[in-house]
Amino acid sequence: MGMGPGGRGGPGGRNMGIAKMPKGGMKIIMRLIRYVAVNYKWSLLAVLVCILITSATTLTSTLFTRTLIDDYILPLTQVEHPDFTPLAHALMKLAAVLIVGALCAYIHSRLMINVSQGTLKRLRIDVFSHMQQLPIKYFDTHAHGNTMSVYTNDIDTLRQMISSMPNLFSSLVTIILTLTSMIVLSLPLTILTILMSMIMVYTTRKLGSRSSKFFYAQQTNLGNMNGFVEEMLTGQKVVKIFCHEDEAIDQFQQLNENLRSSTYNANRVANIVMPVNGNLSNLIYVMTAIFGAMLALRYTANATPLASQLSPLASQYMPLSSALTVGTLVSFLTLIKNFTRPISEVSNQINSIINAVAGAIRVFDVLDAEPEKEENADVTLVNAQEQNDGTLTEAKEQTGIWAWKTSKGELVRQRGEVDFFGVDFSYPVIQEDGKEGLGRQVLFDIEMDTDAGQKIALVGGTGAGKTTITNLINRFYDIQDGKILYDGINISKIGRKELRRSLGMVLQETHLFTGTVMENIRYGRLDATDEECIAAAKLVHADDFICRLPQGYQTPLLGDGGNLSQGERQLIAIARAAVANPPALILDEATSSIDTRTEQLVQQGMDSLMQERTTFVIAHRLSTIRNADWIMVMDHGRIIERGNHEQLLAMKGKYYQLYTGNQITA
Repeated sequence: MGMGPGGRGGPGGRNMGIAKMPKGGMKIIMRLIRYVAVNYKWSLLAVLVCILITSATTLTSTLFTRTLIDDYILPLTQVEHPDFTPLAHALMKLAAVLIVGALCAYIHSRLMINVSQGTLKRLRIDVFSHMQQLPIKYFDTHAHGNTMSVYTNDIDTLRQMISSMPNLFSSLVTIILTLTSMIVLSLPLTILTILMSMIMVYTTRKLGSRSSKFFYAQQTNLGNMNGFVEEMLTGQKVVKIFCHEDEAIDQFQQLNENLRSSTYNANRVANIVMPVNGNLSNLIYVMTAIFGAMLALRYTANATPLASQLSPLASQYMPLSSALTVGTLVSFLTLIKNFTRPISEVSNQINSIINAVAGAIRVFDVLDAEPEKEENADVTLVNAQEQNDGTLTEAKEQTGIWAWKTSKGELVRQRGEVDFFGVDFSYPVIQEDGKEGLGRQVLFDIEMDTDAGQKIALVGGTGAGKTTITNLINRFYDIQDGKILYDGINISKIGRKELRRSLGMVLQETHLFTGTVMENIRYGRLDATDEECIAAAKLVHADDFICRLPQGYQTPLLGDGGNLSQGERQLIAIARAAVANPPALILDEATSSIDTRTEQLVQQGMDSLMQERTTFVIAHRLSTIRNADWIMVMDHGRIIERGNHEQLLAMKGKYYQLYTGNQITA
């Protein structure tokens, strides 16, 4: 339910519909296995060795049942004074084998805890790190709550899958070893068991394929609901102001019902698998017991292998299978449980496996999202100092002089001249097929020529393109046609980080982070001292109210600074830009939430801050831009008037209408 910033010159929100899980589910599983193996190959190798040892010890104990009955128990029942010493020795050897198996099982479990939790930690770090490299357009076209769901619900589903991967390998090893032993003990009973087990496999496959699409829909609906809740929490005041509580509840109930329905359908189908396979396993056990008992009784009655009564060909190929003793039958029946149990375990894990695949698809969608490209970014921003002859040299410390450094090592003084030449622009949108396309055009043939240190004001109605221009200067988006020069350098050749470091920006929608007031001001420049942060606050007249806070600059801010007024929050944001001491400034209605008296004080501080800096100001309150060098009046993506305050009033055009009306459409 997240919305793009369409009202601020951005694209609309993305419609997150229910999608079917793609056929490449196995590729996703293999990709996840490779991801785990890269970081924990030695741990996984140790786990595999432990699984092999554990499976071998389990099989050894099962096969020992045959020896125990045929070679120890039955002979002991036929003598008057039995000697239990051989039996005791055999049991001690078996106990030693089982202890080794139990130890390996413990090691395997402990290692997998480390592997699974470590993998989730690395995955969260990789997703978060990659997200920092994504362009602004990604966040404009994806609901925030849906993206947050990737970190919580989707990644958490992978924990169950990672933990179950060794169990799947263990099941495969158990099936192979058990099947081999069953063939050795009795080929006829093995054939019967395999035929019945094929029914279990078929059932699991059919039910699993039906539930897979519901699991993916479940993850998608969960993300949609999280996005709606996040939107309602941030906009709770608006909901109450317009009395939309009932409508919000109705929308939430619909999203909640979609989640309940998809979860119900997914688990309704998948939860049938275990009971069905459990009953089939019992049926296999009973049928094998009956058929095996008939063979064992036939063998006991004749006291000769049954194969000797059959054709010579059968006797040649089934010498061991035909000799079905009581001990062999008991061992075989135990092996049946060992053979069908892994199939049932895999069936029982189908919920978490398919659910994890659905979650992994969403996680890898984020990791596969294309980051911001730095094509031909061979110009960087450096501190410089001016020599006596007027030449510039690079400096390590801040000198108040900035310079662009080209790939050839040349230094060009950073003056703040930003020029637009025939710029056309359309915001990207996500089409119905999931591919990126272009929406309606929002800027048309923008021409702008500025000089260093000028104050450029952008005015116009909502959707006129004012914020879009500042987005293009920051290279949040790339233009489709024309060019933008910064000090005569095409901004496409300037690294995005370097470009943004040269621009201080104060947004109309202030965002403060959890931390102290001092830490929020220092966010503008992390190496700033306390004294520099306080000086920046004094410059914009924020020091007065900060000192009145309970703990002054060390007052903690929670909930995006909810314990401050909107004006106080904006003053901190302006102080943050001041401490950054950038070569150029962009002020997006920076004083909109400040009262008139405070605005006058802040304006004095802003004027000091803007000295010898090129400044772009988006203004709805026209009184704040009367001293601007250039005022650009925009309408529907075009610059329709330009000039200073007096010149525009003399034109008696759009600006005159807005100013004399003392308001502007917002």
